[in-house]
Amino acid sequence: MNPTPQDMSILSLVLGASAVVQGIMLLLLIVSFMSWYYIFLKWLTVRAEKNKTADFEQSFWSGSSLNDLYQAALNDRHNAGSLERIFESGLREFNKLRDQHMLEPKDILDGSRRAMRATYQRELDSLESHLAFLASTGSVSPYVGLFGTVWGIMHAFRGLSNVGQATLSSVAPGIAEALVATAIGLFAAIPAVVAYNRFSYDIDRLASRFESFMEEFSNILQRQMK
Repeated sequence: MNPTPQDMSILSLVLGASAVVQGIMLLLLIVSFMSWYYIFLKWLTVRAEKNKTADFEQSFWSGSSLNDLYQAALNDRHNAGSLERIFESGLREFNKLRDQHMLEPKDILDGSRRAMRATYQRELDSLESHLAFLASTGSVSPYVGLFGTVWGIMHAFRGLSNVGQATLSSVAPGIAEALVATAIGLFAAIPAVVAYNRFSYDIDRLASRFESFMEEFSNILQRQMK
């Protein structure tokens, strides 16, 4: 039974929708809640990573010895940032290969770079986790909502076949409740798209800082071998 024209609240429209449209609305609401959870989680992760990266860069370029920084990274590995773990893996591999006296300096530096590159990729994959979900939510949710709208409008017009004279008051509630599905789809999609673009930009900036550090640190290791 469709709501009367005087009862056009969102809740009434949702309750008056067909079962298929209600199922689509429920699905979109669940996706929206998951999206907001990942947005909040990713915001905390990226903000923490920015702070840890800035702190380590300050410590690294302040003149602290490499061994002291290495020991600090080992002692607090669980709380270390991505850049600190990249540094730790590179210096660990450098020390291990340098102890093998048969290796050429170029081979030692290449091994250190490979170790840092592998850690860099793992850290980047961790930072980019859940971004694919936000991208999918932003691109698919409007179409899912549109499907619910189309289905709801079809259901509304089928109901008019039993009405002798179709008026605006008889058509409007069915169309309005169908359009709620599109509104919920946009409600789920817009924050996901905005968050995805913002986090992608922030992670790209962090990745550039990581790559610059790896090059500069490799130059420092190369000078130590002379």
